[in-house]
Amino acid sequence: MTNFAQFPSLKNKSVLVTGGAGGIGALTVEAFAAQGAKVAFLDRDEATSTAVADETGASFALCDLTDIEATQAAIATLAAEQGPFDVLANNAARDDRHDWRDVTPEYWDERMQTNLRHMFFLIQAVAPGMIQKGGGSIINLGSNSWWEAGGGFPAYATAKAAVHGLTRTMARDLGEHRIRVNTVVPGWIMTERQKELWATPEALEKHRQRQCLPDLIDPVYVARMVLFLASDDAAMCTASNYMVEAGSI
Repeated sequence: MTNFAQFPSLKNKSVLVTGGAGGIGALTVEAFAAQGAKVAFLDRDEATSTAVADETGASFALCDLTDIEATQAAIATLAAEQGPFDVLANNAARDDRHDWRDVTPEYWDERMQTNLRHMFFLIQAVAPGMIQKGGGSIINLGSNSWWEAGGGFPAYATAKAAVHGLTRTMARDLGEHRIRVNTVVPGWIMTERQKELWATPEALEKHRQRQCLPDLIDPVYVARMVLFLASDDAAMCTASNYMVEAGSI
């Protein structure tokens, strides 16, 4: 059993996680709750959201993040319940595979809405509360898919590349308010979705050879990086990328 750190600065902090009902998001909710934070999350799956909330004590609101007005309303409701947020973990995304020949303008726009657009509007919604509180931490989840020139999902990779630009510009705009904005960059993380859809023995062996470290990456390690960046230990970290990809090339 790995002995993970406790971050006293996270106790009683108000935290919002998007896509908190499964995968990396669920473990991020669990990790913040274990630190004594007041955690809320957004997701569209009622059954899994209820299960995560029951297990962690977190609160949640059901919403489709592609519906910005509904998302803004959900954020306002959660903030009224537990106070303005100190931490935002912009986690929600979906890495569906698609062939570049088949992409239509409508599908392209849907991929941007699913993987990028809501991140900006989440920041826009929570930043005023952070300014009021004198600071905060925003962690955007990127991907090493475009760093590695990965194929098979051009719209997804483009959206994830744009996350880095969003992080950099918002770190500049919000820095004067002591709000830090960073990107966590996961490699191939072994969530249940990945295991079910794409983690064949052949694919896993090929991927192990590309990593410097031999072990496949459990999503808990992404959650731990998010915790660090949310904590006071990372008080001088902003506008940067933090890789959790086992040295993948």
